[in-house]
Amino acid sequence: MKSNERHIKSVIKAAKECDTVLPWSRGARRDAFIAKRNSKALLKKSA
Repeated sequence: MKSNERHIKSVIKAAKECDTVLPWSRGARRDAFIAKRNSKALLKKSA
């Protein structure tokens, strides 16, 4: 196996094992993040 193939396989394996949830992911967490962001924007406009 060439080192490039080994590197690609290890990167793919690491990406599959990653379980970090980002705020812009789909779902309820994303909706909450957007609502929080929009509420702050409204507060700034009213001041």
